[in-house]
Amino acid sequence: MPAQSGRIVFGRMEEVIFGIPAAEAVADLARRAGAQSVLLMASGTLNRETQEVTRVREALGNACAGVFDRVPAHTPRGAVIAATEMARQAKADLIVTIGGGSVTDAAKAVQLCLSNDIADPAAMDALRPVAGALPEGLKPPLVRQVSVPTTLSAGEFSAFSGVTDERTKVKELFRHPLVIPQAVVLDPAVTVHTPEWLFLSTGIRAVDHCVEGVCSNESHAYGDAGALRGLALLVSGLRRVKADPSDLAARLDCQLGAWLSMGALATGVPMGASHGIGYILGAAFDVPHGHTSCIMLPAVMRWNLAANADRQALVSAAMGDAGRAAGDLLDEFIAGLGMPRSLSAVGIGRDAFPRIAEGAMATPWVPRNPRKISGPAEVMEILELAA
Repeated sequence: MPAQSGRIVFGRMEEVIFGIPAAEAVADLARRAGAQSVLLMASGTLNRETQEVTRVREALGNACAGVFDRVPAHTPRGAVIAATEMARQAKADLIVTIGGGSVTDAAKAVQLCLSNDIADPAAMDALRPVAGALPEGLKPPLVRQVSVPTTLSAGEFSAFSGVTDERTKVKELFRHPLVIPQAVVLDPAVTVHTPEWLFLSTGIRAVDHCVEGVCSNESHAYGDAGALRGLALLVSGLRRVKADPSDLAARLDCQLGAWLSMGALATGVPMGASHGIGYILGAAFDVPHGHTSCIMLPAVMRWNLAANADRQALVSAAMGDAGRAAGDLLDEFIAGLGMPRSLSAVGIGRDAFPRIAEGAMATPWVPRNPRKISGPAEVMEILELAA
């Protein structure tokens, strides 16, 4: 195991545990919580093809009430409802997730469905924020979550869940301060089973959090500190994992960098056009979110340069080359990891640009991009840079 280990306690998320085997950490957390009926929500591939879920299940012993491993990418509502029903039948008093962002987001939504008696996908409409505020009468989660992430998207550090409405192919945000996992276990050994493209691309998703947080017009010193340190850890760690996938210290650096990447977002700093356009590419075109960041982030940085060159210089410095444009550094870094670098590389042609641009304007992030985006025409300019 890596030399680093520790336990940090703060806020509504009570603990972040790192460098300790997942099964050991989860069993201890469940015991201290007094959990009697734990539902495991896991990646299907991880459950079928590795022993990681089995180890956690065995460590929980009789407290394990079952395993749900049927959450597809982008977290469709139907999967959330199916998991909710399993949790309800098991009378679950704790949910443990082992997997990537889709599984993590699903469990957050399950928490809200359980506490608000939601039993079918259409009824989830009642959970959606109204004009940015929580819906009146929304009941807080009573069954909390422990997360063991296997990717680097870092959704386990946020109090919102992205869920796709199959009727509209739109990914919507559901939120409540208590849907943030009660504890997060960062075990780099579990991530060795994650496909290389997924680990590295979700690492770029975390890089995207860092970069758009620093470059936001609403950035602040606390967010900057975490984002810039997180960016440095991610750039170094991802390169080392690419060179040697067995390097657990590098993997833990990536996990710690992903955690730090969420400081700005968790304290209210909005993301920008890379995130906004990425939401549409993911929900409507099924592009993995890691890949959306690989494709869109350099293009957005280049388009934004006239508006925030001073902030972009901080990004360049954190990446180790203060004298070069951040968009160029990011492009070369992402290419060096073997990730896709254009919309055409993921099968999206110019005929789809108007639809993407219209959808992006309706996301929370595009209207708050640091260089003002007044309408779909400007989104089209960014898409052309990424074509």
